[in-house]
Amino acid sequence: MARSSNQKLKLLYVMQFLTQNTDAEHPAPAGRIIDYLESQGIQAERKSIYDDIEALRLFGLDVEQNISKRDGGYYVASRNFELPELKLLVDSVQSSKFITHQKTTTLIKKIEKLSSVYEAQLLQRQVYVANRIKTMNESIYYNVDAIHTGISRNRRIRFKYFEYTVTKERKYRRDGAYYVISPFSLTWDNENYYMIGFDSEAGMIKHFRVDKMTHISTTEQPRDGMDVYKGMDMAVYVRKVFGMFSGSEETVRLRFAEHLVGAVLDRLGQEVSIVPDGEGFFTVTAQVVVSPQFFAWVSGFGDEAKIIAPAQVVDQMREHSRKVAAQYE
Repeated sequence: MARSSNQKLKLLYVMQFLTQNTDAEHPAPAGRIIDYLESQGIQAERKSIYDDIEALRLFGLDVEQNISKRDGGYYVASRNFELPELKLLVDSVQSSKFITHQKTTTLIKKIEKLSSVYEAQLLQRQVYVANRIKTMNESIYYNVDAIHTGISRNRRIRFKYFEYTVTKERKYRRDGAYYVISPFSLTWDNENYYMIGFDSEAGMIKHFRVDKMTHISTTEQPRDGMDVYKGMDMAVYVRKVFGMFSGSEETVRLRFAEHLVGAVLDRLGQEVSIVPDGEGFFTVTAQVVVSPQFFAWVSGFGDEAKIIAPAQVVDQMREHSRKVAAQYE
């Protein structure tokens, strides 16, 4: 770009320099800003730099001056995101299971641009979480966009749904036939992204893992099942469905050791009623979707947790435990 053209962009370059290269620990004197402008083919005098900084302040950029003789200069004092907030975002992206390694690197680089180059170095860290496995499906981001398109246009979507074989190859359900679902919302459970939608053919709400959906497109059919969806409390629904495994919904009563109150509230919600039941124990009654995942959750507490009622769920738990134990006989 010619020097005369660059000159018209002087104020923008000053703002760019300050946001990228300064913070409270790294102020920049006017002379350094002038040197930067010259590297961009822009001539500037000190007085014009002072005028530019004042203009940026009026615009809303929080530029302050460190008047120290040794380390004096101008710097951006506050930003849309403070450093602790950016660290939290980086940690969330790095530890998220559904974000692939490639997309993790891309997103973190973008987050770094929200800070100075010096603070960005503090964001270049790895967060390792036990048993964390990143998803293998890079297209999940486009899947999410396609689902939101269906929701915003009030249209059903169609897609194929797969599982992985022992050879790590995709095997499509329904022999590769399309699902046609009315999408309503996206939810996060057990470190996976799920779409909640209404299956008109089955006449019920279903959920699908977003990273296992492919060939998504919007149809011209309007969504149905709105009455069913509006009658749901999504927070309650996700809490009932353990690991998003399907099953019959039941009102169950469980007995736990007293020190497990926190774990029970985390899973079943703060509003469940806790009733003391003998020394060191309590009972709760909750609506849950009975599934192997639910039994596994109860079993995880060993002899400190027990399903008390109803009888058919107790029988199912007994049969589940028998089958598991039989594998080790």
